[in-house]
Amino acid sequence: MAMLQWCSTAIAMVGMAAGWFAPLPARAQSMPTATRVGDLQFGGGFVFATSDYNFTPINLLGGAFYATFDKREHWGGEFDFRHSQSTLVSTAHETTYEIGPRIFLARGPFIPYAKVLYGRGVYNFPNANIAYNMYVFGGGIDIPVRRSINVRGDYEYQTWMGFPIADLHPSVITIGVAFHFHE
Repeated sequence: MAMLQWCSTAIAMVGMAAGWFAPLPARAQSMPTATRVGDLQFGGGFVFATSDYNFTPINLLGGAFYATFDKREHWGGEFDFRHSQSTLVSTAHETTYEIGPRIFLARGPFIPYAKVLYGRGVYNFPNANIAYNMYVFGGGIDIPVRRSINVRGDYEYQTWMGFPIADLHPSVITIGVAFHFHE
């Protein structure tokens, strides 16, 4: 049953991503040839997290990969992957896969954004490895430092649903750098 639920969640996430990132319909002769479909960036960074496993806060350190595709002027989508390990217990770590919409504004050189993501989190206990569905509220800022390079500061508040004892609520900060594709 758990495998069926995981498969249906994965299929739903792929379907949402396909619909979200699909190119706009072609409009013959109505758009200039230099118009692009969207704005794309790929990045990675360092993760600093605090998790409240078993009502005891633990600190985690790790890495992240993220990709954003902004299809419209103020909104787009984001995919995040994070892996972080406990600083105290070497066998405890969290791995997350998240996808969802984001909204952003350009304010001078700064691009603040907010996001709501859905995904899957895998928690490695000392003697077990268990996965949970999760949702995320977050936001941050992208700062262009070169024509093709953005620096990012990102915060997420995650809710892992169905976690034993009580839902798990990690707070995650990511500091990263991204390559920004442009015309």
